[in-house]
Amino acid sequence: MIKIALAATALIIAAPFALAEEAAPAEMTASGGPVIGVPAPVFAAVTSTEEAVDFAAISGANGAVIVFSRSLDWCPYCKKQALELEDVADELAAAGWDLSLITYDSPEPLNAFGLEKELTYTLLSDTDSAMIDAFNLRNTDVTPGSRFDGIPYPAIVFVSADGIVRGVQKEDGYKTRPPTEGLPQLVALLNAELPE
Repeated sequence: MIKIALAATALIIAAPFALAEEAAPAEMTASGGPVIGVPAPVFAAVTSTEEAVDFAAISGANGAVIVFSRSLDWCPYCKKQALELEDVADELAAAGWDLSLITYDSPEPLNAFGLEKELTYTLLSDTDSAMIDAFNLRNTDVTPGSRFDGIPYPAIVFVSADGIVRGVQKEDGYKTRPPTEGLPQLVALLNAELPE
């Protein structure tokens, strides 16, 4: 079952959203993922072309949509999602939200996949799962030390340009991903809630 939370208070008719309650000053939820309404963890990753980036480098004028995915090297569900994200990347950018996908892959397979599929959004490498851990999204159901150690639960995190977590979509199962087709509508709702 999808777990979705958004900071927006607008009515949403067509999607099953749970609006966030006021979060205690903790940084992460007990069930995994960042708390809405609090600052996001300090961000640092490497692009598929091995360029070190911080949050400012991946954020549009209104914020960043950060997709946490398992692997573009070996995971067919992740590859499918990555292709679907390409369909909404331009709309997100037009709304002021830059899109990034982050995995625990090294830059080389990310770059190869991005070039082969002509992806226009940013692919990020988190080889030591530092960002996956910082956002409290590490899948703890996998065996430590295994090939899958360090993968995240599938999630999409919306961080506004001021560094505040504004929304989180998360799945517990690896085969199901938060839906991509509604992302432009979600950022439109978030834009309406952003402080001026």
